[in-house]
Amino acid sequence: MKQGLSVVKIMPITKNKKTEVIAKVRDIADKAKSLVFVNFHGLTVAKTAELRRLLREQGVGYLVAKKTLLRLALAEKKYTDTMPELGGEIALAYSEDLLAPAREVYAFQKKNADFVKLVGGVFEGRFVDATYVTALATIPSREVLLGQFVNVINSPIAGFVMALDAIAKKKETTA
Repeated sequence: MKQGLSVVKIMPITKNKKTEVIAKVRDIADKAKSLVFVNFHGLTVAKTAELRRLLREQGVGYLVAKKTLLRLALAEKKYTDTMPELGGEIALAYSEDLLAPAREVYAFQKKNADFVKLVGGVFEGRFVDATYVTALATIPSREVLLGQFVNVINSPIAGFVMALDAIAKKKETTA
């Protein structure tokens, strides 16, 4: 061995730890309305901390677990359709808000596209692919949708008021 280099032994996870992780994933799957699989290959520690902070601020949990343990825990849930291919390092983003995990990870992915990718997820009791998760992520928030709805309702009224105003001004100039 060369001088100055140290050898790091990576110990396998104990059976008790595996059982804990599976139980935690099961608990998350029971409570969360949606789950999103996130590939975070090559993400730096600083960027990972930033992602976790942003997710936590929006009430979204984030768990990194071995893919085999994720598969074992989620296989017991009997979700419909097939689980998406989980390549690379995988994390699970979850929340009681149906769209928050997809929306928040997607927003972070736009700034860090080389390192973060939506891989798929679980929505309404079924596995979905990355395309579906991305489509859900791009749905505007409730507040934005309400604002757009008010604008649509207000538009004809505003047009009617402007027409009445134009008629009133025309009558004033002719009188």
